[in-house]
Amino acid sequence: MPYLRPYAWLVVIFGASQLGSLAAAASIPKVIQYIIDGPITHGQLGRLVETAGLLVLIGALEFVLIVIRRHFAGVAAHSMETDLRNDFYAHLQSLQVSFHDQWQSGQLLSRAIADIGTVRRFVGFGLIWFLQTVVTFVVVLVLMLQLDWQLALVVVLCMTPIAIFSNVFHDKYKVIARRLQDLSGDMTTTIEEMATGVRIIKAFGRMPLMQARFEDQARLLRATSLGGIKARAEVWTELNFLPNLSLVAVLLLGGLNVVQGRLTIGGLVAFMNYIFMLAWPMDAIGWVLSMSEECQTASQRLNEVLDSRPEIADRPRARALERCTGSLEFRGVGFRYPKSDQWVLRDFNLVVEPGETVGLVGRTGSGKTTLAYLVPRLYDVDEGNVFLDGVDVRDILLRSLRSHIGFAFEDPILFSASVHENLVMGRPVVSDEELKRAIDVAQAGFVWDLPWGLETRVGEQGYTLSGGQRQRLALARAVLGTPPVLVLDDPLSSVDVHTEAVIEQSLARVLEGVTGLLVVHRPSTLALADRVALIDGGTVVKVGTHAELMRSNDLYRALLSQEYDARAQEGALA
Repeated sequence: MPYLRPYAWLVVIFGASQLGSLAAAASIPKVIQYIIDGPITHGQLGRLVETAGLLVLIGALEFVLIVIRRHFAGVAAHSMETDLRNDFYAHLQSLQVSFHDQWQSGQLLSRAIADIGTVRRFVGFGLIWFLQTVVTFVVVLVLMLQLDWQLALVVVLCMTPIAIFSNVFHDKYKVIARRLQDLSGDMTTTIEEMATGVRIIKAFGRMPLMQARFEDQARLLRATSLGGIKARAEVWTELNFLPNLSLVAVLLLGGLNVVQGRLTIGGLVAFMNYIFMLAWPMDAIGWVLSMSEECQTASQRLNEVLDSRPEIADRPRARALERCTGSLEFRGVGFRYPKSDQWVLRDFNLVVEPGETVGLVGRTGSGKTTLAYLVPRLYDVDEGNVFLDGVDVRDILLRSLRSHIGFAFEDPILFSASVHENLVMGRPVVSDEELKRAIDVAQAGFVWDLPWGLETRVGEQGYTLSGGQRQRLALARAVLGTPPVLVLDDPLSSVDVHTEAVIEQSLARVLEGVTGLLVVHRPSTLALADRVALIDGGTVVKVGTHAELMRSNDLYRALLSQEYDARAQEGALA
């Protein structure tokens, strides 16, 4: 209803045309009764032509009103669908990263596309027929009562089983509809994973396995669909039987009333026409019932997402950060991932001064990348605080906070868009000089040699580029606009040694006067750090320069020696 409210004027026009077309349809049997009992019975040929012309006019009016009804109903339904889909997408973006960690992308896709389409079809078509069926029953019943109350009572008695059949169908079909839509979501997930993971599937020769998995899901979906078809067929058969039953009863009793003079032939014909008017609504009831169950299930599935409240959102008194010097402080930070009892970080304390670059070193799984996620509030701390310029990041407007932070992930994510669109993601207003500078810093000059330069589309997830090229574009995106805080999660893992050295020289210039937080997996990156924080067991073990830690800390020395040994072995093998 809230999504239809902005289009109330369309609904009013649709409702008026709906009532008008129904009134026109309901008047036709009355005109036929008049023609039979008047001109035909009394042999008045002139009046017969006039009344036949009246039928043509009524039919034309009904046609025009039906066209108007369907047009405005369609416009209202599609407008509602667009608004709902826009809000659903915006809501998905507002939800925290942990929500998306726990949901299959295919399930979200099926809700955003198929389920919203199901709601639109019911509102634009099923709901119309439901309302028309109800109004038609009421109007036709009143007209029947005027003609012959006894026959009308017979029709009502014949139609009474509708409630029983509908209730049985509701209980059966709601289970089928939910299972059908969930299975569609699972199949969407399988297709999406096949598309994104096609290289892995082909490299390991797992095409038959994936095909078998897909066919199993398709077979289950087919079986469930056939169960739905069987349920609909049963209820349609039962509901279609009722008008035929009432037709037989009306013919017998109505014929008796005509013989006894209580009803005219024209009245009986009109009464029969009213029964025929109920035939299509009766046939449509089963169809509308199935659509309503599918719509109800789709609404429930949508609400499962829409009812999820963003856990990471602007606080009521959050404010924008007008100027950022880049001072970072982690005070007593504790963090664990949702639905996990294991603390990733606990009692973590670290201060990064404005303009200082701090490297984070630790074992795999020590919490280095998780710590980086806490700065732009991709996740929120469970304990303690993260401060930017002395202000808790939760008290800063999210848009403002993230506008002051440049972030490069270890796994570079690119979008199916042009190189330019990928670079300016989130920072659309930048000068050409800034763009060229960011490209130079990341040693991403290869973009100028692409077929259409910066306007070349990189394909889904950027797979038309090499891993090193994707990572360099992601780094250029992070440094674009000279943010006062740079958070870099091993941004050079996919580049060769020569390119790495050149990028490090450029980054060293960029990091001057900028607060940097570097998640270090390669020892060579430590040259960029003013200080290094050694992390173990989710807390800071030691902070110092690289040289100090190499001299005084066995764990630090062991970690880096393993790195150096691994690189040496790789070089020997090469």
